[in-house]
Amino acid sequence: MSVDAVSREGMVFMSGAFVVATAVTSHVIYGLRRQVRTAMRLGQYQLGRKLGEGGMGIVHEATHLMLRRPTAVKLLPVEKVGERTVARFEREVQQTSRLEHPNSVRIYDYGRTPDGQFYYAMEYLDGVTLEQLVAREGPLPEARAAHILAQAAHALAEAHDLGLVHRDIKPANLMICDRGRIPDTVKVLDFGLVKLTDEPEQGLDITHANTIVGTPQYLAPEAIRDADAVGPASDVYALGAVGFFLVTGRHVFTGKSVVEICAQHLSATPERPSDVLGRAVDPDYEALIADCLEKDPAARPRDGAELADAIERLQLPGWTVEDARAWWDGFSSRETSDDVGTAPTQLAADAGSVGNTQLAVDLGERG
Repeated sequence: MSVDAVSREGMVFMSGAFVVATAVTSHVIYGLRRQVRTAMRLGQYQLGRKLGEGGMGIVHEATHLMLRRPTAVKLLPVEKVGERTVARFEREVQQTSRLEHPNSVRIYDYGRTPDGQFYYAMEYLDGVTLEQLVAREGPLPEARAAHILAQAAHALAEAHDLGLVHRDIKPANLMICDRGRIPDTVKVLDFGLVKLTDEPEQGLDITHANTIVGTPQYLAPEAIRDADAVGPASDVYALGAVGFFLVTGRHVFTGKSVVEICAQHLSATPERPSDVLGRAVDPDYEALIADCLEKDPAARPRDGAELADAIERLQLPGWTVEDARAWWDGFSSRETSDDVGTAPTQLAADAGSVGNTQLAVDLGERG
């Protein structure tokens, strides 16, 4: 056999081996990709990128495989499964699913995988939390702030009528979206700390008895003194604090410790937004925020419905539907590296060293 023939046969062999190796590699890669896709499936939902993570679960962007509907799926990690955490997770989804108001986040589904992972599916929201909004835009016009607060108050009105208290109203749990071409649509998120007003906390045995539950900068005085005293007026206080934040860009009270912030909620008089800004703020808006921040729950608007009525009576000029539409039409071009999605991003407080984080302090261990 000639050298050329041997060379040709060798080349054919090598070519064939290359084809086989390529085919095997492709098969392996396809198999791995299929395993990843399978691992990222949860019932009828295909999971995508992680949107956020908190104390009660991880939120993923997802798609319903049959409906092709964008969805957000909240997972309770297997390592966190325990009698108390499962009960609290179930209560969150069960109580949230009762809400029908368009300004509350909608629940689509709830289930458990064969390997014991609990999850629920909710509407996917493409927008920004109020915390992100103020970080990007600075203080808002009072008229826009009032429009946002009124929607949140209406959502809370339904919850309060059902005997539910949110207990963690704060800028990170309120999102604005452009829904159905309706700009500045508000969504109230995360009912993970919800309390039923007709059942004592000890009877539920889901969140520890004798604890302060919520976020320090948005805690009503009664929530600090006695967890069982929390009611609809406590959500009103928190929403009033949100209203202060929206027009000033800062929290009502700040401090270097949780104790310092809580002490101010109990006894300090809040500054007026106009004093914080060094300029005039609509006096009716300022007066309503002051009413919401009264130390005595009986001196505040009693619930979300009463607060919504009071906000709508303000009829503040300065922010129109056309203004909102122009803002949202330019929203994508103004996006920065901020994480925008269904799960709110926890940002540091603007002053002091206490971050805007969820709090659960056992009163029995405070000495």
